[in-house]
Amino acid sequence: MALVVARDVPTSSATMAVPHGPESVSTARRRLRKDLAAQHLPDVVIDDAVLILSELLSNACRHARPLEPVPASSHDGVHPGSNTDHPTARAHAQAAWLGQGQGQADCGRVVVGWELHSDGLLTVEVTDGGGPTRPRRGSPSLTARGGRGLGIVGQLASDWGVRDAPGEVTVWAVLPVRARHARRDGVTTG
Repeated sequence: MALVVARDVPTSSATMAVPHGPESVSTARRRLRKDLAAQHLPDVVIDDAVLILSELLSNACRHARPLEPVPASSHDGVHPGSNTDHPTARAHAQAAWLGQGQGQADCGRVVVGWELHSDGLLTVEVTDGGGPTRPRRGSPSLTARGGRGLGIVGQLASDWGVRDAPGEVTVWAVLPVRARHARRDGVTTG
């Protein structure tokens, strides 16, 4: 007797390694906006996805360590488009293949990715090297200067969470992409 598990197949995905720093946020935002617009998603969904990515990546750069460098020998023979088992490994391999991070002094890397699924859901995720505490939604005072990022993510996403692996932490969020499911200001559109 065999057990078959059905998985939704991504219709579009992208993963990229970016430097661990605030300057990476605008680069990742532009790439996400361009990729989602090419998929003809509603502007409200694109805007929400870009804001979620901004919050997740800003938090990673502010509160977490960069990912540990992957030894060059682990990239041998891997190039963009290769089928690796994990998005983080794929992005590290791509960065190495492109010559990024090799022979350069930099501040480390964070991996960002997004996947558009055939079931009408978009997953956005950011993987970093972890921090002193686990990412969690804060309860800032009205006058606090920060602490609202994951609250914003929680309001815009249909679900979000944290996935741990050795040496890395991934914070992910899922958004519905079909206009009739997209929400803005508490009103269902479509």
